[in-house]
Amino acid sequence: MGLPLSPQDWFDLFMHFAVLSLMGIGGALTTAPEMHRFLVTEKHWLTDSSFSSCIALAQSAPGPNVLFVALMGWQVGINAGGGLSAGAHAWWLGLLGVFLTMLGIMLPSSILTYKATKWAHVNRDLTSVQAFKSGMAPIVIGLLVSTGWLLSAAHRDFAQDWKIWLVTAVATGVMLLTSIHLLWLIAAGGILGAAGLL
Repeated sequence: MGLPLSPQDWFDLFMHFAVLSLMGIGGALTTAPEMHRFLVTEKHWLTDSSFSSCIALAQSAPGPNVLFVALMGWQVGINAGGGLSAGAHAWWLGLLGVFLTMLGIMLPSSILTYKATKWAHVNRDLTSVQAFKSGMAPIVIGLLVSTGWLLSAAHRDFAQDWKIWLVTAVATGVMLLTSIHLLWLIAAGGILGAAGLL
């Protein structure tokens, strides 16, 4: 892509992820629609396909699901440096992107979680604390549904993407009706994709 970023752009990247860190109730993935708006629609630092690929790759890899943020930061930095083939400069910018996005997404929420958990533990018998915990469940579910909706939007052409929708429906049914672990379903989807069947 070769989109050079100014120091203000790098600061904006960090600050945007820092703000999202405080909104990420239920995990960083729940803020993916806002990340998409900022990185793809507003700034044009990522394409739709690279955004979706960052999420898909991080979700299929072992480890915390916040890894997709690091991949987005990496991709923004690499694009700012002119692509992977541009050499060490692009790689350093990729690492800068990883550092800024991960620091932004982790630091504010970690501090808030530490302080809030300490306070909630001391005041766990208060009605307001119990009500807050009960009220957060529908918010988290709503944010996860909006993320799923955003990711499915990349596959609007049913005639072309019917296999993906079929696998999604079958995997959902198997997950809800059996005790087969979700990781086996993810592995099966990965194998189908690697074999070129999806």
